[in-house]
Amino acid sequence: MSDTFDYCDYGRKVIEIETEALQKLTKYINGSFSEACHLIANCTGKVIVMGMGKSGHIGNKIAATLASTGTPSFFVHPGEASHGDLGMIKKGDVVLAISNSGEASEILTLLPVIKRLGIPLISMTGKPESSMAKLAQIHLQITVDQEACPLNLAPTSSTTATLAMGDALAIALMQARGFTADDFALSHPGGALGRKLLLRISDVMHTGNALPMVAEDATIKDALLEVSRKGLGMTAIIDSEQKLTGIFTDGDLRRLLDKRTDIHSTTIGAVMTRNPATITPNLLAAEGLKLMEDRKINGLLVTENQRLVGALNMHDLLKAGVM
Repeated sequence: MSDTFDYCDYGRKVIEIETEALQKLTKYINGSFSEACHLIANCTGKVIVMGMGKSGHIGNKIAATLASTGTPSFFVHPGEASHGDLGMIKKGDVVLAISNSGEASEILTLLPVIKRLGIPLISMTGKPESSMAKLAQIHLQITVDQEACPLNLAPTSSTTATLAMGDALAIALMQARGFTADDFALSHPGGALGRKLLLRISDVMHTGNALPMVAEDATIKDALLEVSRKGLGMTAIIDSEQKLTGIFTDGDLRRLLDKRTDIHSTTIGAVMTRNPATITPNLLAAEGLKLMEDRKINGLLVTENQRLVGALNMHDLLKAGVM
């Protein structure tokens, strides 16, 4: 191995070759692509993706993308299918078989059974004259001029093109179905993405006895005791009907101390911040985070019809994994 080999230069060449392959792939988004989308959209079962070797790895990803964007799908290994896993495929399903050569023997062995079951077959190959292409009800072409491998052997450009075609199928179907962020969240309940899309303000806010609040005629000292007891760095100020009239925070206290205000005799109503930022409990917790970041504040009061129903701060969102 030469010490003078320019890795970056060759890395750029790989990206350029694969980029060119993707640009040429658009010509294969044609009537067959539309037919495949219609077939999958009207499928009453699941999309069964198959592929061997590198095509299998790409097929796994395509199945996962379809499933997470509203098209029920899973991957079946062709070798395992020959030994019992073919029982996973039922009437109403659609099979998407992937092979760059279109001659994967493990898949070709299964096609007579798939045909006998009356299951539609979509093939995705780089050779329209291949066996799989001819036996399929619909063929999606993914031909590339060359692999990025200098020996033109290792699947590189071809697997990139296959993945892109799979993404095109999944996202076209997603758009056609009107798949929303809420739908997406139901498929991704775990991790940061799920928390941002599923958690609402009502899930993280403090309520009941944990909610800091005092009346307008309470003294600043009483308000400070409430802030300390509830540990949110703030307290809401409410009227006799529990409607929100203002807020008092740790920051307000620091400004008061600079003015040497008498905390024992001055009412909180005289020094509170009126018309504070509020949010409703049905909104996403992520929207609460954005509001706090935009306003450069650390806490939010939650209201419904001007009545105080909850409170939260940045620490609550941090614990919930929203930020």
